[in-house]
Amino acid sequence: MALGDLERGVMDLLWRSRAGATAYELQDELAAGGRQLAATTLLTVLSRLEKKGFAIADRSARPHRYTAAAERSAHVAELMHDALGEADDRQAVLERFVGSVSADDAAMLRRILQGGAAR
Repeated sequence: MALGDLERGVMDLLWRSRAGATAYELQDELAAGGRQLAATTLLTVLSRLEKKGFAIADRSARPHRYTAAAERSAHVAELMHDALGEADDRQAVLERFVGSVSADDAAMLRRILQGGAAR
């Protein structure tokens, strides 16, 4: 599932934060990056991200603290899978993708396909 620009910006911050963040903390971080948003706007975005399954709200305290529901890598993998699923010719897409990756990434793909750890 694709994210809108603001959703992606919020998720980037949540993915980077191990402890999660409140809407007000996100507001401060986004403002530091030059993006001025009302807390109510962020709460709406966070609510939508929660409904989409991207964020989890801890409602045990006020203000609520939001964390990412999964790692960024899971989201990127889903996007790649979705894109591949839209292809009429999966082999052609995979060939083009594999042909465009760096030598290091190609070696990593080989290790993964052979059952070895990528990291």
